[in-house]
This record gives sequence, structure tokens and C-alpha cells, in this order.
Amino acid sequence: MAKEKVLFVCIHNSARSQMAEELLRKLAGDRFEVESAGIEPGKLNPVVIEVLKEEGVDISGKETQSVMDLLKQGKLYSYVITVCDETSAERCPIFPGLAKRLHWGFTDPSKFEGTWQEKVVKTRAVREEIRRKIEVWLGQN
Repeated sequence: MAKEKVLFVCIHNSARSQMAEELLRKLAGDRFEVESAGIEPGKLNPVVIEVLKEEGVDISGKETQSVMDLLKQGKLYSYVITVCDETSAERCPIFPGLAKRLHWGFTDPSKFEGTWQEKVVKTRAVREEIRRKIEVWLGQN
């Protein structure tokens, strides 16, 4: 039986979608094929790299990817989950196809201000929000 495919999407694929992808992979094992992408791919957020290392996940060598590239490749997904915050929801991309679309709004770590440690604490809180949402979703699927 083929695994269901999940795509997490946000604006830059630098923080929230990356955390969601890696946490789903960690929490669900090999139950799903999971990817993430952005409408305007940027560079990985170094604070996100740090808080995922706390989870035993190293994404430091990973590249961000574009939703458009996935579309051009003809990829299809069972679930497309947007993770943009509510203020950016209108910019959050819609992925075409028959996928079940879900929206989970999370604060954008790229907007956090303060010292490195303050940003780590705030980003860690977003990571935990994402973890809780995934755990609930896994309990329903």
C-alpha cells in the first residue's frame, strides 16, 4: 500500500514548514512521505537549524525548495498543509490538485527580534506548537 504524501507549505520554506516536515517525519516514522516548500524560497533560518538539532534532526545541509518546482515536477499529495501565520494567510500559497487542504497558522520565526537566545526560546515555542498540532492530527489519521 502506498504511503500518503504530505506537503507543508509556507512563504519561504525557511522555518515553519521545515519544522513541520521534520517533526512529522520523526513522530510518524515511515508512515508518510513528507516534504516542504515555499512560494518564495529563502535560506534556512539558523535558529530553526538550532532548535531542530535539539530534536536530533540536522537540516544544516538542506536546501529550501519552491512550490513551483514541485508543480512543474507534477507531484501530487494526499495532504497539503499551509503553516503561514494569520497575517500572511492571504500570501500563503494554494497547491492545486485533489489533496486535502489544511491550514495550521503559526507565528513566523523570521519576525522574531532580540538576542540569539531570545530568538531560540521563541522559535522553540513555535516548534512545540507544531509538535502538538501534529500529534493531534496523527491521532485523527
